[in-house]
Amino acid sequence: MSTKMFVNLPVQNLAKSKAFYKALGFSFNPQFSDDTGACMVISEHNYAMLLTHEKFKSFATKPIPDAHKTTGVMVALALESKQAVDDMAAKAVRGGGKEPKPKQDYGFMVQRTFEDPDGHTWEPFWMDPAHVQT
Repeated sequence: MSTKMFVNLPVQNLAKSKAFYKALGFSFNPQFSDDTGACMVISEHNYAMLLTHEKFKSFATKPIPDAHKTTGVMVALALESKQAVDDMAAKAVRGGGKEPKPKQDYGFMVQRTFEDPDGHTWEPFWMDPAHVQT
């Protein structure tokens, strides 16, 4: 059995966050979504739970940091092409996100960074499969 990963993210406005991520091409699993949280499907084994602050606090043992001022986590997403990386970053900015630094091109890898409306940092990237050694 493959291990599934659920990243839990506190959001100020659940409807706004869902619209932002839907515009990036993500879908939501209604079976695990309600008016306090939404299960965003990243892939077959990876999900992000977008949780209202009240819901998030019911799980957390520490205060919710302001992601606009601090970085607690950076979520990196491996995408299928350089173009997919550029497309996702462009959609994020058009949808109200911010791109805090320019595109990074390392030759064998391209990376973009964007922040969602709540300040959470996402880093879509593409790496040349020929560069990865087994």
